[in-house]
Amino acid sequence: MKIYDVAVIGGGSAGVMSAIRTVLNNDECLFFPGSPLHKKRSRAFWVTGVENMPAHLSFKKGIDEPNKISLEWLTNGPFASKFHWKKNLGVEKISQDSNGVFTLTDQKNQSYQARFVILATGVMDVQPVIGDSIEPIFDYANVQLADYCLRCDGHHVFGKKTAVIGHQSSAAWVAIMLHERYQPPSMAIFTNGETPQFDQDTLNLIEKYKIDIHQEKIQGIQGIAKEKVLKAFVCAAELIEVEIVFIALGMIVYNNLAKMLGASLDQRGFVIGDTKGKTSIDGLYVAGDLKANTKKQIYTAWDTAVDSADEINQLIRRKKRMNS
Repeated sequence: MKIYDVAVIGGGSAGVMSAIRTVLNNDECLFFPGSPLHKKRSRAFWVTGVENMPAHLSFKKGIDEPNKISLEWLTNGPFASKFHWKKNLGVEKISQDSNGVFTLTDQKNQSYQARFVILATGVMDVQPVIGDSIEPIFDYANVQLADYCLRCDGHHVFGKKTAVIGHQSSAAWVAIMLHERYQPPSMAIFTNGETPQFDQDTLNLIEKYKIDIHQEKIQGIQGIAKEKVLKAFVCAAELIEVEIVFIALGMIVYNNLAKMLGASLDQRGFVIGDTKGKTSIDGLYVAGDLKANTKKQIYTAWDTAVDSADEINQLIRRKKRMNS
């Protein structure tokens, strides 16, 4: 069986940049972007405009479209022979033999081997249950009326009646920071039927800033998502006016493959890597949102991806040098 230099798992910002850097380093890259189901579960799928990245404003899908352009270049460019794109395929199983070679198995039960792996499977935000389903929020998430990242999208609340969904202190801090930065005309926290778990510091600031807390379950949303209009949340028999909402319920960390190999994780499930992305498993690197202790940003994903690919290239060159 052919052994590839590097396998990149994940089709978001970190995965695509890992593939670009690997190929530009003249190393052979086996690229698994994930199945359509994987893509739907990824953060990138839900991102529309990206105002905090230079040159991304012209894209309707701020991550997906630039990635497609890059993948087309990789497929047709001068290093095309180095790029092996397994379209619509993800990795279901991964193992490592005594020689350090990884075996990757896709959902069609096809197996591949690689000497190094860059894992960039990312995260997904936990969605709120409204009524009996998470589906109602998606129409609003796709048009930036429901946001998740304070750093990426906090500016969207400027001049708008704002709400945050969450019951932990982290959700309260999102509401507090949005209030302090942008002073929206109103701010509310919806715990959606959960008991608030706010510490005393956040409670003091909630009172100081007159942030309303609603503990009732959210029963519905009023608005016209296609026209980019959010009007209100329905709680019990009350309509609470909201023009934009932030979801602060935590993240689902896609670390199953790292767990299969026994890689070290932090308390939240993120994969621990050194400054170059090297994990506790020799030959396994982590990039992007999956990596512990990183900003969950496009530019951070790119940076960690480049570091991992360049470190791997150094190891490949060193081995060739020693064997020549």
